[in-house]
Amino acid sequence: MGIVGRSIVGLLPLAPRFIVRWVAKRYVAGESLEQAIEVMKRISSEGACFTIDVLGEEISSMDETAFFIEEYGRALDAIVSNGIDANISIKPTAFGLLIDKEAAINNIEKIVRRAANDQIFVRLDMEDSRVTQPTIDLLFSIHERGLTNIGLAIQGRLNRSIGDVTEICDRLGPDSDFRICKGIYLEPSEIAKTDYWGIVNSTNEAIDAAINRGSYVAIASHDDPVIEHSLTSLESAGMGPGKPDPRISPPSNRIGKGPGYEFQFLLGVRGDVRRKLCSDGHLTRVYLPYGARWYEYSMRRLRENPEVAVHVTKALLMPWTNRQ
Repeated sequence: MGIVGRSIVGLLPLAPRFIVRWVAKRYVAGESLEQAIEVMKRISSEGACFTIDVLGEEISSMDETAFFIEEYGRALDAIVSNGIDANISIKPTAFGLLIDKEAAINNIEKIVRRAANDQIFVRLDMEDSRVTQPTIDLLFSIHERGLTNIGLAIQGRLNRSIGDVTEICDRLGPDSDFRICKGIYLEPSEIAKTDYWGIVNSTNEAIDAAINRGSYVAIASHDDPVIEHSLTSLESAGMGPGKPDPRISPPSNRIGKGPGYEFQFLLGVRGDVRRKLCSDGHLTRVYLPYGARWYEYSMRRLRENPEVAVHVTKALLMPWTNRQ
């Protein structure tokens, strides 16, 4: 499958832009916030809630942060005014983490504090391994400023992930909140698992570690082995639909959250599985990106993980296998 994926990715730069747009529209909510709101209103009828992501990441100057600060402010206002069950996800490099760390912390604090006023949660996306530790340090800095409506993503494929989960749980206790995924960034074998089952098993171990330490766990995977393992682990921990979180006494008041966990899916991917989990009583959340930089986002994801191209091609040629 690796050769097939790389072949598809190699051909994509030759494809007309409208072809890439046609592919991307399934996975990107649109170029504008207004389009994203309409998509959320439509899918919310299926019982899903959302994480909004404004497309764009690493910047070349601090002047570029103004766009993200303003756009996320608009997104927060739209969540409230439209009564949508949603939180937001931000990439620290879009706020200047690799240029001016202190300024980035201040920028992100403004967003998190504004979100806290409306009881909206903020997720720090985890980018490539250059910024793994700086992102964790950023999380601690925001908590030290008295804000707890923030958590971060953990990439299961990284060898350090179990240690990171442990450290964060030790420092933040029941306020620790993870989005655990396999990870989109391809990293060298010295620091990460690189084969499918190695990545799956490492991701499952990270999920178990977070569950066992009493954290809130957002399980972000489309892979059956991860979903099935998570369901078994949750049951073993006494967690599930309609049950209070037995790991915390009294149960933590996590606004807009599930009973200690939730399942997350990318927009346009495995909607049938998401709907089945929702019908079984599990909280499900759709990760919903939007923005003018949809082309760069789509091409980057495909370049960094060619296997995504195989799933996209399968969805286009056999759409019945991957209903939105």
